Amino acid sequence: MNYDIKDIGLASEGKKRIDWADNDMPVLRQVREKFAKEQPLKGRKMSACLHMTAETANLARTLKAGGADLVCCASNPLSTQDDVTASLVKDYGIPIFAIKGEDNETYYKHMKTAVEHAPVVTMDDGADLVSMILSDYPDIAANVLGSMEETTTGVIRLRAMEKHDALKFPVISVNDATTKNLFDNRYGTGQSTLDGIIRATDVLLAGRNVVVVGYGWCGKGVAMRASGMGANVTVIEVEPVRALEAVMDGFRVTGIAEAAQYGDLFITVTGDIHVIRKEHFAVMKDGAMVANSGHFNVELDIEGLTELASEIRRSVRNFVDQYVMADGRRVNLLGEGRLINLAAAEGHPASVMDMSFATQALATEYVIENEGKLDNRVYNVPNEIENWVASLKLKSMGITIDELTEEQKHYLASWEMGT
Repeated sequence: MNYDIKDIGLASEGKKRIDWADNDMPVLRQVREKFAKEQPLKGRKMSACLHMTAETANLARTLKAGGADLVCCASNPLSTQDDVTASLVKDYGIPIFAIKGEDNETYYKHMKTAVEHAPVVTMDDGADLVSMILSDYPDIAANVLGSMEETTTGVIRLRAMEKHDALKFPVISVNDATTKNLFDNRYGTGQSTLDGIIRATDVLLAGRNVVVVGYGWCGKGVAMRASGMGANVTVIEVEPVRALEAVMDGFRVTGIAEAAQYGDLFITVTGDIHVIRKEHFAVMKDGAMVANSGHFNVELDIEGLTELASEIRRSVRNFVDQYVMADGRRVNLLGEGRLINLAAAEGHPASVMDMSFATQALATEYVIENEGKLDNRVYNVPNEIENWVASLKLKSMGITIDELTEEQKHYLASWEMGT
């Protein structure tokens, strides 16, 4: 088996981590049992470009249990857990091409290897894999039955492809599933982002001015968690409805130009480019910390920050680079501007990824079952998958809910009865 990981000797530690995560992923475990029995992916070549974490490892195990011929690469240079990839190779026989801290050349070489596996189904976290296939491998693109995308940034790119007729196969937006964004994006990103920041800096958030740039589901989660830890939270938004929602949720809302002057900690979660720019870095207070929890580090104008700095002190702490301005002010960039929750911590908790990855696996089965029936566009996850995943999650938590009576069903389906 061909693979490229840091050290196969780390496998025993990785196996422990994978098993620990699996304990908190009961829904995905049931999907894996179903797949092992029914073999819905049997003989299908798959390539997955994902954050290579313990939770992802259990998704990979599920896809292989379903019969997939699977190859995985990383979707971010800093998001790989090297002990996990070692275990996937040694203990589960899954070819992995991912090393934490790999440079851009290696990152794209690994992705190219995954593409040249000639998959008929792909999984993406950021749409890099799909972009490479569509741009450089038209013969492979012609045979792809469909792809799953699990992050906001990737869906933005894919909808742009669809709009410009560049999308050559159907894509399921797992990111837009309610069993994903209501929980993974909100609670997962909220907790894991602050976890990464605290691990990198060891700062107390209580009493600090935390500026959250973006108030989508991820931003809502980050703002909620930061506020819960005693921070004074300011939200930056460009969409009026979201800005109004942030106001009604009790947060201060203003523009980044103003907030840049008083923020202690800045967290970007927008999916867009250069939401904090050179002119904003130029007015930040001494000791300001800047972190990104959006998929790509382009949310921060790191080149502009570099131009402002008279000195750059690398690794003043693990995952902290200090940019010193001419007047002595210091701006601390966390995790090289990459996903702080994966660069400096362990990503989302397994319990919340349980639903996302169960939905991801079932969406893969749906694509194969509907081979030749889907147009080349971005689809939402079918409601029956969403409801099945949510029902299993509730059951695993020991929670029961009511059912409609026949009278209630009739009332909801009728129009005759009024007050």
